[in-house]
Amino acid sequence: MSSDFVVRIIGMIVLGFFAAYTANSFGGGIFPEPRVLYVVIISLLGALIGLVLTPYLTTRPVRALRALLARIDAQTLAASLIGLIVGLIIAALLAFPLSLLPPPFGEVLPFIGVMLVSYFGVAVFVMRQNDIFSVFRDRLPRRRSGEEGEEDTAGRKILVDTSVIIDGRIADIARTGFLSGTLLIPRFVLNELQYIADSADSLRRQRGRRGMEILSHLQDDATMPVQISDIDVEGTREVDDKLVILARQLKCPVLTNDYNLNRVAELQGVLILNVNELANAVKAVLLPGESLVVDIIQEGKEVGQGVGYLDDGTMVVVEDGSGHLHKETYVTVTKVLQTAAGRMIFARTEAKS
Repeated sequence: MSSDFVVRIIGMIVLGFFAAYTANSFGGGIFPEPRVLYVVIISLLGALIGLVLTPYLTTRPVRALRALLARIDAQTLAASLIGLIVGLIIAALLAFPLSLLPPPFGEVLPFIGVMLVSYFGVAVFVMRQNDIFSVFRDRLPRRRSGEEGEEDTAGRKILVDTSVIIDGRIADIARTGFLSGTLLIPRFVLNELQYIADSADSLRRQRGRRGMEILSHLQDDATMPVQISDIDVEGTREVDDKLVILARQLKCPVLTNDYNLNRVAELQGVLILNVNELANAVKAVLLPGESLVVDIIQEGKEVGQGVGYLDDGTMVVVEDGSGHLHKETYVTVTKVLQTAAGRMIFARTEAKS
């Protein structure tokens, strides 16, 4: 039974009785006899109005307010509360001298002063929240650098997206120690992973089950702690939107390789740890004129071209390489091209020295 249904029933009963009482008490000179019939009609009309309008006056505004508060991070909420308290204190100090003014100013200005000063208090504290909280952080006693670094590392949370779990490279990255902190996996991410694992599509089902295995390996590995949380975001159903809102509230990065989530999060000021960008960053840097050995495994699109791959997956397009298929060949780099899909190297064959 939903809360809207319960509230509708209560509103119907209360407004129906109120309408009947009002019609019976004040309708003596309005309604002709038999008055009972008109009282019943008015009460039914009041019950109908209560049934329709009660949720829009009770549960709907409360639900909208909860959704709004869920999107505001804790620091902004604390700054708003402090600004409101400071504004009310200042308004209370101004209320007495303003009340001594001749009417109607002495009756109206205290109320207007409370509204204006409270608004400006909240606005100022929200706009300068970073500066205000940094002052308090600077005055806190400092730990030694080693202990402080360990505490910051241990307290850091990294939100994990479903795509990066399915990708699988997160287990190797966590094992190397390049990531520090706790991997935070919300329950809705786990539910999406389970939904993919139960998909009717065999490919999606295999990817989902592989993600479950990767998650199990992460939990068994003691290198980086993994925390599964029941934290959720109301007012939205999309997993990407929930991750962005949570990242803003918790002030933590999101680990993903989803391009769309990457762009949306960056537009909203959320830090993104992209596995694909990390993979491109750690690839070997080769300059034109350098030599390397590549195994040419197939022909290219152009006549005479051969294609091979380095150990990190970088594609190497070799001019006149079609005659060296399935051979390890010495080549000289002629051009390096960075694309959205990754790095491509163009080279030409050279005589083995």
